[in-house]
Amino acid sequence: MSDTHAQTVPFVRDTMLPQANPPTTEAGAVRWMRENLLSGPLNVILTLLAIAAIYWVVQGMLPWLLASVWNAGSIAECRQIIADAGRESGACWAVIRERWPQFLFGFYPNHLYWRPVTALLLLFVALAPVLFSKAPRQLLWFSAIYPGLAFWLLWGGSVFVPVVALLGLALGWAAFHFGQRISPLAGVVAAILLPVLWWLFLAGPVAEDLGNLLPRSMPWWMEEVRSDKFGGFVLALTIGVSGIALSLPLGIVLALGRQSDMFLIKSLSVCFIEFIRGVPLITLLFTASLLLNYFLPPGTTFDIILRVIIMVTLFAAAYIAEVIRGGLAALPRGQYEAADALGLDYFRAQRLIILPQALKISIPGIVSTFIGMFKDTTLVVFVGLLDPLKGITDAVRASPDWKGIYWEPYIFVGAIFFIFNFSMSRYSMYLERKLKTDHR
Repeated sequence: MSDTHAQTVPFVRDTMLPQANPPTTEAGAVRWMRENLLSGPLNVILTLLAIAAIYWVVQGMLPWLLASVWNAGSIAECRQIIADAGRESGACWAVIRERWPQFLFGFYPNHLYWRPVTALLLLFVALAPVLFSKAPRQLLWFSAIYPGLAFWLLWGGSVFVPVVALLGLALGWAAFHFGQRISPLAGVVAAILLPVLWWLFLAGPVAEDLGNLLPRSMPWWMEEVRSDKFGGFVLALTIGVSGIALSLPLGIVLALGRQSDMFLIKSLSVCFIEFIRGVPLITLLFTASLLLNYFLPPGTTFDIILRVIIMVTLFAAAYIAEVIRGGLAALPRGQYEAADALGLDYFRAQRLIILPQALKISIPGIVSTFIGMFKDTTLVVFVGLLDPLKGITDAVRASPDWKGIYWEPYIFVGAIFFIFNFSMSRYSMYLERKLKTDHR
């Protein structure tokens, strides 16, 4: 042991040194650049190449953007304004300013624009309790009736059409509870079979009879809008939101069916998933447009947009089923054994223990499928619907005033798609952070 102690030391500091600023290379933007852009020879080379690529793109686009024209009645007038300003070329955003209703609403009647706008605003209200836990739980009742309300606002006609359609869901819920008294499987089968039979054979005649009993001047009747009037982002959002809302529960059912020990259920689920995943979406859309009516009862008229929604839903559900199956496979066997040890039956074990964990693991894949499906709504142009990317752009360019316009409509539509898809991606990241309960 050393003899050195406090009394033998000439001086001992009894106060703390003042806090000093970190070195310049260890703080702020300099540190970030050193760690992320200049951390090694390869990183330095890639950084320089990226800077050169960005410079090349900006050098080419910046003069075009700086010469933008926002007020013009035609492309000829737009080019004349650019030439008078001494520029060789420039962006003609006047086409967006002049034709933005077509990009947003297609050929929806002008005096009825308030209906899709109202449906969009109410969509955020309906999604609030589903996406955010802090939203009032009482709004879930509104979320349940929103699909019928949105259908009535967009297509108009008798209010009894969506009411009768929602009644099918109520019948399915009642059939599930009564069927569970026999067996859980009987409840599931009854919950699926009864609404389908109601919608196929009874919903149409019942809604028509109820509509004929009352005059059309009453508040429960609105001006009808045919599906060929839909277009632009009203069409994309209608198909995209409907497909997202319907494909998730169907995908969960298919994933559980593929994991089932029952041979028939497992075989049917596997055949459906593999068939849908092996067929291009455009083929299913042509099937919806040309062949689906042949599988319905004679005399049945089926709206083309609803047919497309069905096929898009089936297509997305097959991919979501595989994503969720991956989440189920990632769970350790101990979770299933814990559910058995607690004495839970199959449905309670799935609802309380298995699915919450599997869905949390599957969030990135599910949202990725939703984003891909929303972008694929542009394929409906091949079945005669005016999507915002190709259908509406071609309709605008067919006008003599804007014949020859090219980049501006595509950039505008691409920017709107980016906003929606980026929002879904950010919500996915928020949900992952919120549900990340491990290692805390």
